[in-house]
Amino acid sequence: MRIHFIAIGGSAMHNLAIALHKKGYQITGADDVIFEPAKSRLEGYGLLPSKMGWDDSRISPALDAVILGMHARIDNPELIKAQALGLKIFSYPEYIYEQSKNKLRVVIGGSHGKTTITSMILHVLNYYNREFDYLVGAQLAGFETMVKVTEDAPIMIIEGDEYLSSPIDRRPKFHLYKANVAVISGIAWDHINVFPTYADYTAQFDQFIDTITADGTLIYCQEDRDLNDIVTRSTARVNKLSYGIPEHEIVHGVTYLLPQGTPLKVFGDHNLMNLNAARLVCETLGIMQTEFDAAITSFTGAAKRLEVISADESTNVYKDFAHSPSKLKATIDAVRSQFTNRKLIACIELHTFSSLNKDFLKEYAGAMDQADDAIVFIDLKSFELKSMVPFSEEDVRTAFANPKLKFFNDSNSLKKYLLNLNYKNANLLMMSSGNYAGFDLPELAAALERN
Repeated sequence: MRIHFIAIGGSAMHNLAIALHKKGYQITGADDVIFEPAKSRLEGYGLLPSKMGWDDSRISPALDAVILGMHARIDNPELIKAQALGLKIFSYPEYIYEQSKNKLRVVIGGSHGKTTITSMILHVLNYYNREFDYLVGAQLAGFETMVKVTEDAPIMIIEGDEYLSSPIDRRPKFHLYKANVAVISGIAWDHINVFPTYADYTAQFDQFIDTITADGTLIYCQEDRDLNDIVTRSTARVNKLSYGIPEHEIVHGVTYLLPQGTPLKVFGDHNLMNLNAARLVCETLGIMQTEFDAAITSFTGAAKRLEVISADESTNVYKDFAHSPSKLKATIDAVRSQFTNRKLIACIELHTFSSLNKDFLKEYAGAMDQADDAIVFIDLKSFELKSMVPFSEEDVRTAFANPKLKFFNDSNSLKKYLLNLNYKNANLLMMSSGNYAGFDLPELAAALERN
C-alpha cells in the first residue's frame, strides 16, 4: 500500500504515519512546518519530507490513498490534485476506521478525561499482555507511539475527539468510528469556533450514541446531569452502564480504593470517575474488578494530566493540560482535596480559540475559587495568531468572578512573580494546552523558593 499524508506533522497524523510504516506500508508526506517531537520522530523512521511546503508532483495515480490532516487548507495544491485524479481521500479518523472495521472498537468520548480513561485501559491491557491496537491523544510511558495498527489484534481502543475530521469533512471525529463499546465521560461546552451554542455542542454527543453498533454498550458518567438527560432520551438500541465516584479514602496525601484499600498514584474525583469508566470497559473485555485493581495501582497518569514535575516533603509542582472551564475547576479541586493542609497556587494559560473568545470567557466564572493564589496568563501573540481582539485584565477578573485573581500577559513578569513566592507547604499547579510562551517548567520548579 502506498499512502501519502497531507499535513503529516500533526500529532495524530505523524503517529499514524509511523504506525502504517511499521505495518509495512510505503509512506510519504508533506507539510508546511513540522515541530518537535514530530520532526525528530518522523526523521527517525525516514519519513520526514526532504523539504517543507506543498508540491503537487508528490501526488500520482500510483497512490492507493491520501490521508488529509486538519491543518491543511481546502485550497491545498496536493489535495486539489488528489481530487482531480479521483484518488481515495481519507481523514485520519476515517482511516482509523478502515484499519479497525473488523475489530471490536472501544471509543472513549467526552469533553474531559478522554486521554486519561484511554490511558488507564491501555495500561491494564498491557499489564496482562493482551493484544490490542490503539489511538490515544498523549505520549504514554511504555508505549512508543500514540497510534498502533496491526493485522492481528482483535480490539482497538480509540480516544474519540469531538472536533472536526478534516477541512473537507466537517463531521466530528468520534462519529466515524462506529463504536462497539463507547464511553462518554461528561459534557462541557468547548470548541466554540465550531459549535457556537451549547445546544450545537451537546447534539454531537446525542449523534455519537446513534453511531454505536446495534446492541453495543454505552458507558456514561451519571454525575453529569445534562449527559444523563441525553442518555435517557436516546432511543438507540444499546446497553447502558452508568458510573460515578468509587468509594475511597485519602490518607497522608495518598488515595486508596475501598474496600480492598488499593493505593493509587492518581487522585481527585475526576480521576476516580475516569478510573471507574476504565474499569467498566475492561470488564467488557474480560478483565474483572480484582484484576483491574491489581493493574491500576501502578498507573502513574497520562502525560500533562496532573503530571508531577517535582515533589518533596512540602511542595509538589504539577503541569496539566486543563484549559476549558470544567477541566480547570476539576484539576484545581483535585489538588485542593488531596492536600488540604497545603496552600494552592494555580496558574492557567488561556490559549485556545474558545478561551480567547470574550463571549465564552464568562464560562470560567468561579473556576479558580478553590485556589489560594489564582493566576491567569495570556501570551498576547495568541491573540495575533488567531486574529482575535485582546481583552483587558479587568475583563478577565470580571469573567472569572474573582477580584483577587492576578493577571499577566508578559511571560517574564509571570516568571518573576512565581519565583518570588514562598512555596514552603504549598503546591504549584501550572495548567495550559500551550507552553507559557516557552517556559521551561522543570527549570522553574527547580528554582522555586521552598524555605
